[in-house]
Amino acid sequence: MTIRGVIDDRILAKYRELLDAEDTAFYEVEHAYEDGDGNHFQKDLANWREAMAAKLSFLDSCGLGLRSS
Repeated sequence: MTIRGVIDDRILAKYRELLDAEDTAFYEVEHAYEDGDGNHFQKDLANWREAMAAKLSFLDSCGLGLRSS
């Protein structure tokens, strides 16, 4: 059982997974921008936003969100 606000190995593993997904998505945004590929840029930007939202939602669910006290 995980206690809200307490970091354990499961939380660290899931956070690392979500952080890697965000990093990969940002990499795609960066390259679409550099290549001037507007269609891919918009799609990749949406994917990056989804990855960030998933990471932040996970942190909130663990009691570790930005507004958690």
